[in-house]
Amino acid sequence: MAEQQEQQDAAAPNPDDALGYEHARDALLDVVRQLENGGTSLEESLALWERGEQLAKVCQRWLDGARARLDAALAAEEGGDPRGE
Repeated sequence: MAEQQEQQDAAAPNPDDALGYEHARDALLDVVRQLENGGTSLEESLALWERGEQLAKVCQRWLDGARARLDAALAAEEGGDPRGE
């Protein structure tokens, strides 16, 4: 049953995917501040933690994409293509 939920979660569109890096990073910082300040119930803390995990994944995807673009540009430069292609 848990496996079915994981498959559904993986197939469901994630609204966070539309977030830009800066927006996701700022939202993640807000989540961290709320958790650090405390004063939330266990359930609220867990929900914040889960939200933080989602936002961290969005940020990591952006950073991975940026790294891939940089690697491609460097590889093209080393190959002598001045257009970066």
